[in-house]
Amino acid sequence: MSPPAAGPLLLGVRHHGPGSARAVRAALDRARPKAVLIEGPPEGDALLPLAAEPGMRPPVALLAHAADDPARAAFWPLAAFSPEWAALRWAQARDVPVRFIDLPAAHALAAREEEPGATGEHAAGPVAVDPLAVLAETAGYEDPEHWWEDVVEHRGTGEARDPLAVFEALAEAMGALRETYGDGGRGRDLVREAHMRQRMRAARREFGDDYAVVCGAWHVPALRARSTVAADRALLTGLPKVKVETTWVPWSHRRLARAGGYGAGVASPGWYAHLFAAPDRPVERWLTKVAGLLREEDRQVSSAHVIEAVRLAETLAAVRGRPLPGLTETLEAVRAVMCDGSDVPLALVEDRLVVGDVLGEVPDAAPVVPLQRDLTRRQRTLRLKPEAQRRDLELDLRKESDAAKSLLLHRLRLLGIDWGTPTASRSGTGTFRETWRLCWEPELSVRVAEAGIWGTTVPGAATARAEADAAAARELGEVTALAERCLLAGLSQALPAVLRALADRAALDTDVARLAGALPALARALRYGDVRGTDAAALGTVAAGLAERICVALPPACAAGLDADGAAELRGHLDGVHGAVGLLADADPGLRERWSAVLRTLAGRETVPGALRGRAARLLLDDGRLPPGETARLMGLALSPAASPADAAGWIEGFAGGAGGGTLLVHDERLLGLIDAWLVSVLEGAFIDVLPLLRRTFGAYEPGVRRTLGELARRVPGARTASTAAPAGFAPDLDPVRADAVADLARLLLGAAGAHAQREGIGR
Repeated sequence: MSPPAAGPLLLGVRHHGPGSARAVRAALDRARPKAVLIEGPPEGDALLPLAAEPGMRPPVALLAHAADDPARAAFWPLAAFSPEWAALRWAQARDVPVRFIDLPAAHALAAREEEPGATGEHAAGPVAVDPLAVLAETAGYEDPEHWWEDVVEHRGTGEARDPLAVFEALAEAMGALRETYGDGGRGRDLVREAHMRQRMRAARREFGDDYAVVCGAWHVPALRARSTVAADRALLTGLPKVKVETTWVPWSHRRLARAGGYGAGVASPGWYAHLFAAPDRPVERWLTKVAGLLREEDRQVSSAHVIEAVRLAETLAAVRGRPLPGLTETLEAVRAVMCDGSDVPLALVEDRLVVGDVLGEVPDAAPVVPLQRDLTRRQRTLRLKPEAQRRDLELDLRKESDAAKSLLLHRLRLLGIDWGTPTASRSGTGTFRETWRLCWEPELSVRVAEAGIWGTTVPGAATARAEADAAAARELGEVTALAERCLLAGLSQALPAVLRALADRAALDTDVARLAGALPALARALRYGDVRGTDAAALGTVAAGLAERICVALPPACAAGLDADGAAELRGHLDGVHGAVGLLADADPGLRERWSAVLRTLAGRETVPGALRGRAARLLLDDGRLPPGETARLMGLALSPAASPADAAGWIEGFAGGAGGGTLLVHDERLLGLIDAWLVSVLEGAFIDVLPLLRRTFGAYEPGVRRTLGELARRVPGARTASTAAPAGFAPDLDPVRADAVADLARLLLGAAGAHAQREGIGR
């Protein structure tokens, strides 16, 4: 089949289809047009020469954003197997003029002002008709991807085949669909197609009909149809417009995947990249890659597995009447032969190879905001290469290079550029260690452009952003959290503004819950200032004043008729303030005594909810400020028959809940006996009411602790009372003689541990 004798060469493609890319290349080789027009924003024409630079490595994307609002942005992604990229590189290799002809981004972004983050002309949206799905169903296929693979991806482009035939067949099919469905629910396409026809008319005046157009197959019937200049101008008149800036940014296979939210994406970009790059025997080469990946994960996969998997994939394709094995057949063969039927290693193959973590690169000459250029320089200096694959980064803040990496990552987070997120460290809990999980997403380029309004360097922009956030903060907790982040990021120049805002909010705030919620972050900020060498002394005055106000206001607030939710909230604040007092006590030794007095008041006041009384007693006991006998007395009062079952259960949750609660009961049978005696005395109806709370308390214990408690509870009732002798290995009170026997050894161990902690930077 040959194209029409008159008119330009219209090559309708599927975006990001390797079969379309190969066919486009073959068609251009045969037709040798004088110019190539590509579906894309005309603002990108000035950036096209960069595609030929050695530093350009797809996948990349053309980024356009509003000059005054970088958040209003659109992407036009291109992979090595994208037909548009193949046409672009073909034209550049032969010095053939190449241009973009789609609707300008200036109009597209203005029209979608309420849709930030849309991805160019391929943005996902409510589409009434899926052309590939309709054609696949007509051909008897249930899966459009299978139909496309059989018709296009598995089709050769050798000399015996007409490279233009597939385009004419697709154009004919799309023409029938357009006759039936019109614009297919894509009303905006009519405007885009009007602009494309206008650009085609301009090309005809310059090159005659000897030019080629590479666009989505859906648009071919509209571009081939006769339309007057006046009609197209009418569609384009009065369109909203904004000033835009454009550049190239790195993209990734993961973001090309449809699962990543990209409307015109493909399900398997890694597989498609392999099909496009493989010179021959794609299935054999693919399964060899799979075997290599599984061997890296210590799975026993040999060449025999590869041979058997190839045979199985080919057999499945033959049974299903397919010309070649597709992705479905190869994955089924991998599961059966290499994964022993398990989906766990198969999921790894799908993640690493079917989708992939390939991240493109753009040349240094690509226009970027000054902040991006400064960030790139710092990344190179610190040897922090942006990568699409998630990886953990362990930092030792005593090393200068690691400290600089930490500062950069914290400053970027303050700017809203979440390249790295803090995670639990696997090598220790000292304040000199940090663990980050890094993953560079293409959208972060937009975040960098947005943050460019704050400054031209990362430290300067982060400082300006922190000062602005401090002025705009409405809650005291927001300012204390910001102060902590400033210290983590080493933004000493931003601290004066943050401290002024902190002092103002602290002076005006009278809500004890908000005061208590703000103190822990402030105490951590002081601690981080110590270990990082940052001058945080000014925070000490604010923290001390905040702690004093909490000590005065907390007892009345806890006795003011709190409901269950309010008591639960204040219980969490009790833990937070208790930990903060421990950090602040070095600067003010008397603070610990004043806080202990507050806890004793809460533990002994009957009007305070049981959960708070129990928690206060537990904190005092852990600090050694509540004798065991007094603890037993308070528990006996809380669990007496006069107490309501709900309040008594709340006391148990407050006292025995959290870390170490189960161990405490294991080693003090007097307390366990009191709880056991109370449980036996609770009436059936009340027991059912408090059972969920008790299960939540005891269910949080480790299995070993629960098992030990069960063994203790199985003892005869006489052995569980508070007055009985303790079982072997336990005692109601400290035995000084037995304790003295191990005192020297304990001092030796603790002394060695203390020296080790000092070397590791743990503690103060």
